[in-house]
Amino acid sequence: MIRFDHVTITYTGADRPALRDVTLSIDEGELCLVVGHTGSGKSTLLNAINGLVPHFTGGTLAGRVTVASRSTAEHPPREFAELVGVVGQDPVAGFVTDTVEEELAYGMEQLALDPTAMRARVEETLDLLGLADLRERGLHELSGGQQQRVAIGAALTSHPRVLVLDEPTSALDPTSAEDVLATITRLVHDLGITVVLAEHRLERVIPYADRLILVDGDSTVRHGDPASLLADSTVAPPIVHLGRLAGWTPPPLSVRDARRRAPVLRQRLPAVPPAPHRTAHSAPTTTMPGSITADIALAAVGVIVRHGPVVAVRGATMTLHPGQIVALMGRNGSGKSSLLWALQGAGPRAGGTVRTAGRDPAKIKPTESRRLVGLVPQTASDLLYLDSVGAELRQADRDGAPAGTARRLLDEIAPGITDAEHPRDLSAGQQLALVLALQLAVTPRVLLLDEPTRGLDYRAKAALVRTLDRLAARGHAVVVATHDVEFATAAADRVVVMAAGDIVTDGPAPTVLTASPTFAPQIAKILAPLPYLTVNQVAAALDAGPGATSPGDHLPARS
Repeated sequence: MIRFDHVTITYTGADRPALRDVTLSIDEGELCLVVGHTGSGKSTLLNAINGLVPHFTGGTLAGRVTVASRSTAEHPPREFAELVGVVGQDPVAGFVTDTVEEELAYGMEQLALDPTAMRARVEETLDLLGLADLRERGLHELSGGQQQRVAIGAALTSHPRVLVLDEPTSALDPTSAEDVLATITRLVHDLGITVVLAEHRLERVIPYADRLILVDGDSTVRHGDPASLLADSTVAPPIVHLGRLAGWTPPPLSVRDARRRAPVLRQRLPAVPPAPHRTAHSAPTTTMPGSITADIALAAVGVIVRHGPVVAVRGATMTLHPGQIVALMGRNGSGKSSLLWALQGAGPRAGGTVRTAGRDPAKIKPTESRRLVGLVPQTASDLLYLDSVGAELRQADRDGAPAGTARRLLDEIAPGITDAEHPRDLSAGQQLALVLALQLAVTPRVLLLDEPTRGLDYRAKAALVRTLDRLAARGHAVVVATHDVEFATAAADRVVVMAAGDIVTDGPAPTVLTASPTFAPQIAKILAPLPYLTVNQVAAALDAGPGATSPGDHLPARS
């Protein structure tokens, strides 16, 4: 179905190819997972399948890419529209209509399908992806996860033979991600659709993959059986690191397989995990929500947020403490982003109060507000407006940081991004890393991050955890809205869960993350009922030493 013959892709002005001498073939009805570090060339490989590279992006393509024997060099991307459905990293960038129903129908309209067939496919897709209640909603009114489901649905309605997905679950909560992946798997098994997807959260996707395509740091590609390739890969989910530590060969790829091998390992582990390898900062004692004391970085009482007739946040009360990292979790559309914007002061607030350093962020100048409460939004590129990475970094330093601060932070989170590169030419993960560096350079009193791990590999997420730890150790309060359970396990002291605009759970991270299978990390599921959360805790219990778990490849433990 898809064939790469000695393909090398080099972008204009680049000092090395994005992909080098790639030869592979993907059969009909195969689900291929593309993995690699942030910026390794995964998106380039995906976009080459329907000719977006090089017809749209520019650059030089040597070799030959064919889909169903149709060459991308000889046919423009529009001639692949009925053959290849594509969902990019930024779903909003691909929207062309105003409402959910219109967006699902748009692609079929361009292919001149019969209106009766179009209606049936729209209804089928609405049910398939849980979008029926949103059919008349404006696309701009949806949460990031809801927008991602609409983008996937818009690609599916045309019934393509090949579906290309770039991080399709990155903005989805665990339950929605499982639903989407189950839908994709049914398309592969029942309809014979070929699916090629790139994803950083391998713990979600790897059990479904027939084959793995690994893009290495030198722009070359390896492909084959997932378990064989991941056995020694620097890009691997926690379950694979646990398998290496326990000596399981080949490593398990699903929780079910790991649990079958786990009884002997459980017998070797003490009932209570030892302290993690590193000592995290100590979080202050929690006080009553909404109280104002010297130990309070921000206090929000009765916050209400409305978007037209929709009440997104219903009287939320939350207290943030200096030196504490809070994970804000909940299903898509539960009100997490709306609450963050209200806390920062730039978003609407229909009721309630927010106070930090004795001031309301919504009632002071934006430049002053940013020093008190900083926010990294879901769409990180919204904060990038200069024509080079270097210019963005220098501007961040001029806003109140010592020279070179933003560059140092960027190199820690995502090394290899040069000053000369244009921010819009970066991958979504690299753009996010850049915005994180820009915001962290000013080190506001309170830092709010909305889905900061989208597009980041395990190494970059580990670097982000270390950065947030340093901020917390200096007394900053951090709130991270995330669907990434493994990241929350590594980063958070405390977890707050929202549902339908209400805060329904607020407690210590280990307690909340293990109270429900939805939020439990892989290690907790495998080793239950033992209270282990991370690979590092297991390594410490076995006295295996830091080298046994490939430090930096998985996220460090906090609990």
